[in-house]
Amino acid sequence: MMDLAKAIPLFSGSSGNSYFIGAKGEGVLIDAGRNCKQLELALEAASVDFSSIGAVFITHEHTDHCSALRVLANKHRLDIYASEGTLNALSGKLYPNARVHVIEKETALGNMLIRRIDTPHDAAESCCYSVTTADGKTALIATDMGFVTPEVRAAACGSDFVVLESNHDLEMLRLGPYPYILKKRILSDRGHLSNDACSVELAQLVSSGACRLMLGHLSEQNNTPQIALRASVAELERAGMKFRRDYTLDIAPKEPTGLSVIY
Repeated sequence: MMDLAKAIPLFSGSSGNSYFIGAKGEGVLIDAGRNCKQLELALEAASVDFSSIGAVFITHEHTDHCSALRVLANKHRLDIYASEGTLNALSGKLYPNARVHVIEKETALGNMLIRRIDTPHDAAESCCYSVTTADGKTALIATDMGFVTPEVRAAACGSDFVVLESNHDLEMLRLGPYPYILKKRILSDRGHLSNDACSVELAQLVSSGACRLMLGHLSEQNNTPQIALRASVAELERAGMKFRRDYTLDIAPKEPTGLSVIY
């Protein structure tokens, strides 16, 4: 039974995304972008009892964020929360008896409060989620967006733990094998955050007091953990902030590694 707020990145990247956020024996999943068995094994390896999960919150309908939903809803009877646009886009991918709920702005679940913040992405009605646990700690999982809106920034600045997208290195993307139309999509205001854009945001977050940070949704083709980490640490260094003194910074792993953050 957990006594402190804990964030566990289960999967991150183009092959699947899912995070567990919880405290005091209860928690939620943010996204479920691998198959159900993989999620079950990842949670078991992290010593999270599946029965402690109150619901899964889906950010948008892209497969790397929701591929386990059909089985999760049927096998575990988990409640599913998402925006109305996302649920409409998912309607053909769920069992008819799936327990789905539209989250407008926020919802209480046990002793937790989950808040929706809309994001600019090429999806029906994408969002990110802020989760406040029973001990009053707040985590924000914010990926898949072309730019950081004032609302996302305000939520991040008020959080104890933040996952922010650091999807691609601009030069790797420019020189890489993706077709022009896909590069244009990624770079658009409804695409993904670059390392450079992410690092500038992180400097603002640490200045505001949000000092437990994680980089998420790194591209396998257009980024590496080393390049993403170096870009963020360099920008924070320019702002006068020292790694491991003024802030912590982790990389959300592609596969489960046992990493968890108590914040």
